[in-house]
Amino acid sequence: MDGGTGGDQRGGPPRDPAGRASAADGARFAFGTLTVLPVRLERWDRPAARAGMLWAPAAGLAVGGAAAATGALLLFAGATPLLAAVATVAVPAVLTRGLHLDGLADTADGLGSGRPAEDALRIMKRSDIGPFGVITLLLTLLAQTAAVSALYGRGGAPGALAVVLAGVTARIALTLACRTGVPAARPDGLGAAVAGAVPVGAAVAVALLGTGAGAAAGAVLGPLGAARHALAVLVALGAAHLLLRHCVRRFGGVTGDVFGALAETAATATLVALTLG
Repeated sequence: MDGGTGGDQRGGPPRDPAGRASAADGARFAFGTLTVLPVRLERWDRPAARAGMLWAPAAGLAVGGAAAATGALLLFAGATPLLAAVATVAVPAVLTRGLHLDGLADTADGLGSGRPAEDALRIMKRSDIGPFGVITLLLTLLAQTAAVSALYGRGGAPGALAVVLAGVTARIALTLACRTGVPAARPDGLGAAVAGAVPVGAAVAVALLGTGAGAAAGAVLGPLGAARHALAVLVALGAAHLLLRHCVRRFGGVTGDVFGALAETAATATLVALTLG
């Protein structure tokens, strides 16, 4: 399986039998491939992939909620905002086995290589991380930690809301990246399994629902909070979309590594956007 997402280790695109996947099938696919939670993947076919990527934001809610709870507990125990932020940023890495970060690094190495698509994809499949990947990882983690620390400095509630929203938005970016018309760069791996699986209308509906939920969550901080949280979601999804377009043009499609890069980009952009203004 490509790097950048966790869970099932089967290769190749899923089967495409007739019929639909249930909500439970979708939830198992999402949590089984996007987290390390002990969820058994019972279906590996196209309908399950479609349903699973529609459930991806729910997996993000779980990851973001765990990260926010960790930070809140540390703040309650008297930790500094910076220390709480470090722990908060570490939780999603643990709950995804660091595969989103690994995907980000591999994608950076592929993009930074300047090689043709086939060579760049080979570079991305290597087990080592090159200089572009190291620099990108370092700057991304620093940006996330600095942003969360600043938000915790404003209070536990703003910080916790931002962390949860970042987790959800990161997975909405994955749902959008799985929409019809976005090709896979390789014939195997999770990228091939989910590429183009989600109808455009359903993907847009998930994005709109997530934006509305972000605004509703931000409303606890006042009308301005609602607007700022909704805008942060839109900014983050816009940043992920730009990266997706570049990767499709550069690699010929998406891979599991690209999905990891999209998730980390959207999460970081959400957090940074909420520190501004």
